[in-house]
Formats: sequence, structure tokens, C-alpha cells
Amino acid sequence: MTHPLGPIGAAGLSADREAAALGAAARRAGAGESAGVEDMLSRAAAGDESAWREIVERYARRVFALARSRRLREHVAEEVTQSVFATVAAHVRTGEYIERGRFESWLFRVAMNRVRDEVRRNKRRAGEMGSAGLEGRADWREAPVSAPDGAAEELTGLRRAMETLGDADRDVLELRHHAGMGFKEIAALLGEPLGTVLARHHRALAKLRDMLITADKERAS
Repeated sequence: MTHPLGPIGAAGLSADREAAALGAAARRAGAGESAGVEDMLSRAAAGDESAWREIVERYARRVFALARSRRLREHVAEEVTQSVFATVAAHVRTGEYIERGRFESWLFRVAMNRVRDEVRRNKRRAGEMGSAGLEGRADWREAPVSAPDGAAEELTGLRRAMETLGDADRDVLELRHHAGMGFKEIAALLGEPLGTVLARHHRALAKLRDMLITADKERAS
């Protein structure tokens, strides 16, 4: 199986902006996007390469955006994305894919696990080698903030605020705003009631807003 990801990075954007832009594009693409996915999977399982390309083209940017939201370097996020779709191909072709009607939730569960593995691997390398030993190695380092004018400071503040959230709240925000998932799909992925996911999303946004307002006041004082 080929992985026609193409140039899915957005030059000049920070990981935060890039991931948000990709997620927004995924949501704009739309309502009913999951229609026909099971048919594509059936054709792909039967060896239809055009069906594989359709699946990858439909979901690759969103998986990539999720990886970038955790500040992985562009080339590492691409590797993670390719790894996710290699897993998808293996499961579909061998009949191990059994999540009928819930492909999107299953796909992003695979993606989240792969991203977490990569983040843990990076932290482990940092701990083993120390910051001095890793200096200058772009293969593990988090993507830097790159933005014009005063936007870089705001993005840095947003990153710091995101990192103070608990994993559960952060997962909901990233799946919604970076991966472009609907709330029903997020609830299915996390195995939680829809109302719980909606409440967590609202609470997490409120936390971010309050933290950013406080940071702005501190900078102004």
C-alpha cells in the first residue's frame, strides 16, 4: 500500500496554528464525510488501491493534525501518520477490523495511541541523554513557535495553558479542534456519554480562556 500524504505541512505556521487550520479544514469538508467509508474499506480489503488512496486522502491530514497538536516535528508527525495507516491496512486486509460503522473512532484511537507512544519515546530519550546531549537534534525536539509580530507570545501562552489541562480535557479539545471529530465520534472513541464529552469540552475551553486572560493581565501589569 502506498501512502500519498503529499506536502501536508503548512510552511510558516506553528504546530498549534497548523494543526488548528487542518482540523478546521477537516470540519469544513464536512457533514456526511463518513458516508461511504465502509464501502471503501470493503473495496480496499479486496485489493482496490484506489479505495486505499481515498481513505488516506480523506483522513491523513486529520491524523497529521492530531500528531502536530502534541508538538511533534513535521517529519515525525508524517511518520506517525504513515504508521497509523499501515496499521489500518494490516487490520483491514487480515479481517481484524471489526469496528463496523465506527471507523473514525477506531482510526483516531489508533492515532492517539501512536502519538502518545511517540511523545513518551521523546521524553524517555530526553531523560536518558539529558538536554545537553540532545541539543541540536531535530528528530526529537518539539516544534518551535513560529509566528509574526506578537502572535508567537500568544501561541506560547496557549501551549502552556493547554499543557496545564488534564489528559481527559486535552484529549477532547484536540480531537475536536485538531482532528476535526464530531462530539458523537469523540464520545464513542472515549467510551463516555455524549453529555459528559460536551461538558468536558465546555469546561476545558473555559479553563483556557481564564488562564489566557490572567496571562494577558500579568503581561500588561
